[in-house]
Amino acid sequence: MFKKGLILALVLAFVATLLPACAASSNEIAIGTIMPISGPVSAYGTQARDASQMAVDEINAKGGVLGKKLVLYVEDDENSPEKTVNAFNKLVTEKKIVALVGGLTSPCTLSIVGEAQKRKIVLVTPSSTNDTVTDAGDYIFRSCYNDSFQGRVMAKFAGENLSAKTAAIIFDNNNDYSKGLKDSFTAAFTAAGGTVVATESYATGDKDFAAQLTKIAAASPDVLFVPDYYNTVSLIAKQARSAGIEVPMLGADGWDEIANNAGDEVLDCYYSNHYSPDADDAEVKAFVAAFKAKYNVEPNALAALAYDATYMIADALKAAGSTDPEKFKAAMAATDKKFVTGQISFAAGTKHDPVKSAVILKLIAGDAADKPKVTYDATVNP
Repeated sequence: MFKKGLILALVLAFVATLLPACAASSNEIAIGTIMPISGPVSAYGTQARDASQMAVDEINAKGGVLGKKLVLYVEDDENSPEKTVNAFNKLVTEKKIVALVGGLTSPCTLSIVGEAQKRKIVLVTPSSTNDTVTDAGDYIFRSCYNDSFQGRVMAKFAGENLSAKTAAIIFDNNNDYSKGLKDSFTAAFTAAGGTVVATESYATGDKDFAAQLTKIAAASPDVLFVPDYYNTVSLIAKQARSAGIEVPMLGADGWDEIANNAGDEVLDCYYSNHYSPDADDAEVKAFVAAFKAKYNVEPNALAALAYDATYMIADALKAAGSTDPEKFKAAMAATDKKFVTGQISFAAGTKHDPVKSAVILKLIAGDAADKPKVTYDATVNP
């Protein structure tokens, strides 16, 4: 009996030591974020994580949510959908989160939206722009616009602002983000009377684009659309210039951070984004100043979107007056407020894709040699 009692006591003591790490306490509300803190797009993930944490710190400094402290639990998925699933399960079962900011890229987010809907976890992705992300159900939201809108924006900009009559496209055939943008750009550009004279593909991880760019150069397009992330775009841009392609290259929000990862080869190129840190806007100025003060770097667009997503969650919890999933979800759907990346609202009876504007940014010569900088060029409304 003594041995059994001792063993039971030891087991209970061991379990007790695990409890504080498993979930937020009764005076805390747990939310999670899943970001690629390491891996090929870590420049996005680290800033998005930092922005969410900054938002949580600000919210708690003002009294928290529903009289409780907001706690952010962070998981690194390395931009791997499989790891996103594992991270999501951990946050839900161990940390008992009521909401999630994430994932970052569309493939990662698509790997968990079904489970988030099933488990009634409000999910707000700051940057997964694939059109199908919000198809999973009414617990799924985003603070960004979708790929169809970005593709239409850049097609409209090419035709109306750059007077382009012809375009070529080079895209990643293994990446839904890249393919979706290619499709929406093509549809909008041709519908407006333009002609896509070349469409070339490559596989994720490719480093040599000479064959595709040689064909594009022979087609002599007015613009070249490159819908991919900054690390791949920087490689393509260098090789495009070497192939004699001197026309403007166009992209979408995946280009964010391109100025820190490319040189003169991207000068006079344009991309759509969710905000400009140079905007003459009170919310933007306050956010940029606070982020710089806290992290000593200028926030990119994904940081701004993650910051907005975190505030959307906090505001909805306050409006709901409860963490009850149904009330919380309904309050999220009723969001209609000016945030850093613009006015965000959701049209009644539709998927939870925000109605908001896009900005067009241009890469120009910077103060340092071979170091471009980004400047605001235009705003395109929905």
